[in-house]
Amino acid sequence: MPFLGCCKKRNTMSLASGHNLVSLEGEELARQERDWQGYSEGIVRLHPGRWLFPSTFKRFADEYYNFKLKPDDVVLLTWPKCGTTWLQEIMWTMRYNPDLNNPMAAAPVNARVPFLEMDTLLKTKNIDPIGPDHPLMQGFKKMCPGREPENGVFLQMCELAPEPRTFKSHLALPLLPTDLLKTSKAVYMARNPKDAVVSFFHHSRIFKNHDFKGTFEEFVQYFLDDDCVYGPYWLHLKEAWKQRKNPNLHFMFFEDLKNNNMEELKKLDKFLGTNLSQEQLDNVAHYTSFAEMKARDAVLGAGSEIFFNVDIVQKDGGFFRQGKVGDWKGKYTPELEAKMDKWIKKNLGDFGIEFKYGV
Repeated sequence: MPFLGCCKKRNTMSLASGHNLVSLEGEELARQERDWQGYSEGIVRLHPGRWLFPSTFKRFADEYYNFKLKPDDVVLLTWPKCGTTWLQEIMWTMRYNPDLNNPMAAAPVNARVPFLEMDTLLKTKNIDPIGPDHPLMQGFKKMCPGREPENGVFLQMCELAPEPRTFKSHLALPLLPTDLLKTSKAVYMARNPKDAVVSFFHHSRIFKNHDFKGTFEEFVQYFLDDDCVYGPYWLHLKEAWKQRKNPNLHFMFFEDLKNNNMEELKKLDKFLGTNLSQEQLDNVAHYTSFAEMKARDAVLGAGSEIFFNVDIVQKDGGFFRQGKVGDWKGKYTPELEAKMDKWIKKNLGDFGIEFKYGV
């Protein structure tokens, strides 16, 4: 069962999305802050849905919900660590660099495909203020001249991105603009929860904005209790699955993209309307392969210590770690695996989705 706090009175606020935002307090907050030391500004939960975020989410929540979309926008939607970076590179390459000659390809992928709500993850005592000479701020000044970073660096980068815009979000559909699937296109990619948990555990340890200090067993329990940020995973997935037949939503699985890469690229090409030749599709497949992207991984470049726990990166790997289907095998104890299987049957079994766990 989810961990329950003991406080009777909590700070609340109403959001434009219709959700009620409640600040965690007491024992519930203390538990989170003990294990997730990046969330130093507090934590909030949204009802209905029990969506969990660092408290800085409330600063921009209504702006995310009221974000003005355009007909040629494409929004990439995933829960964290469901192949987001891989798919955003694929989509950007398809839309803007199928001949592999776009000079912007050398820029960080989060500058080319901005992360809508990243601003909510940057305000923490673990991350030093980002100075004007940092590449992120230099990119912001170039993309958003005359704008103030206090109003959201990534939010404004999404707004002012060159058209046709491509950007990403980990927010569930109920927290995004209601006209998203009427005005624009969206691509949603799901990943089996056993692999997603293993990947998110590593991610949460290397990034200071999460700075998870607990064990893998404790991390799994957070996931099962819907107490990870962006959770509940099952509801995030269910909201997108309900829209899978919407002509403006393309629903994908990480496992299919990995095991049937060209077939999935052709489906995505048709959905995006990019009309790529076979040579261009081959370019995309090669350029966005795991080996090529890992070779371009600059996770320990200049200024990386601002965002990363460098010692963990050097010991356990950087942003691109395995990228495999079935990497979860051998990571769970029999007891943890049984818990996950029970959770999957209970939460995912009622809406007919099936995952391929690898061999």
